[in-house]
Amino acid sequence: MSRLLHRAAAAPVPAEELTVRSADGARVHVELYGPEDAPAVVLAHGWTCNIRFWDAQIRDLAADHRVIAYDQRGHGLSPEPGPGGYGTEALADDLEAVLAATLAPGRRAVLAGHSMGGMTLMAAARRPGLRDHAAAVLLCSTGSTRLTAEATVVPIRAGALRTRLTRMILGAKAPLGPVTPVSRKLLKYATMGPGSAPDRVRTCARIVHACPRRARVEWGRVLADLDLAAGVRELRTPTAVIAGTADRLTPPLHARAVAAALPLGLGLTELAGMGHMTPLEAPEAVTAKLRELAARYVAEGAVTAQAAAADKEDVA
Repeated sequence: MSRLLHRAAAAPVPAEELTVRSADGARVHVELYGPEDAPAVVLAHGWTCNIRFWDAQIRDLAADHRVIAYDQRGHGLSPEPGPGGYGTEALADDLEAVLAATLAPGRRAVLAGHSMGGMTLMAAARRPGLRDHAAAVLLCSTGSTRLTAEATVVPIRAGALRTRLTRMILGAKAPLGPVTPVSRKLLKYATMGPGSAPDRVRTCARIVHACPRRARVEWGRVLADLDLAAGVRELRTPTAVIAGTADRLTPPLHARAVAAALPLGLGLTELAGMGHMTPLEAPEAVTAKLRELAARYVAEGAVTAQAAAADKEDVA
C-alpha cells in the first residue's frame, strides 16, 4: 500500500517512523508520537486494520504521552511476510521487536490491543519482552478461542453450519473491491453497532478495504483456529477489558470469559450498542481508559522509581 493511501487527510503526523526487524526478518512499520519522555502507550491494531485505526487515540494522547503504534505484518506499511510468516507466535515476535526498538530497558508502558491486537498480547504473555515492558494492558473487543463457533455474523442458530460459514467468511479469497454504499452497509452490519455514525463507518470501510487480500485471508485462517486461552491465564499484568454489547465478531461472552480468567483483571467495561470496532466507534471511552491506566500504572510507577533512585543516592 502506498504511503498516500496509508495516511489519510488530517491524520496525525508522527514525530518519528521506524522499520523494525522481527525474529524471522519480517519488517514492521512503527510510528511514534508525542514527547519522548512522557508516559508511554503502545497500540496494536486488529485484523484488516492499520495504524490509522487508532487516529482518535493518537490525536488525544500524543499531547502528553509517548504513543507507539505499529502496523501488524501484512497490514498498512508492514510488508506481507514470507512463507510460514503467519501465526500467533509471529505476532508475539513482532510485538517484542517493537517494544525492544522503542522502549529503553526497564521502561514500562500501557499495551493496548484491539481484536487481533489483543490476541497478540495474549500470545506474548509469557515473553520476556512483554513482562519487562508492560505496566498495564487494555484488551478491546477480543477473544481467546472458539471465534468461529461464537461469532454471530451469520444470522442463523449456533451450530456446525454457522461455524462452517463463519470460517468461510474469515478465509474468503474474494477481493473486497472499492468502497461503495452496499459494501459500507455490509461492513457496518458485520463489525459495528447499529447506531454507528456514518463518518465512522466510512473511516472503517476505507481502512478495511485497504488491507491486502493475502494478509486478510491468511490472518483470517489463523483466527479461525485460534486458541490462546492459556495465554490469558499467563497475562500476569494488570489488565482491563472493553467490549461492545452489539459485537458480532467477538460477542461479549468472549470478553466476559477473558476478564474472568485474567490473573490480575481490572474488570470489564461493556459499551452499550457498540460493535466490534470499539476504538473507532467509542473513541472517548477507549481513550479515557488508556489515560486512566497510564496515570495509575505508568506515571505513578515512574514517580515511585525516581523516588527510590533518589533514596539510594541519598544513602550513598
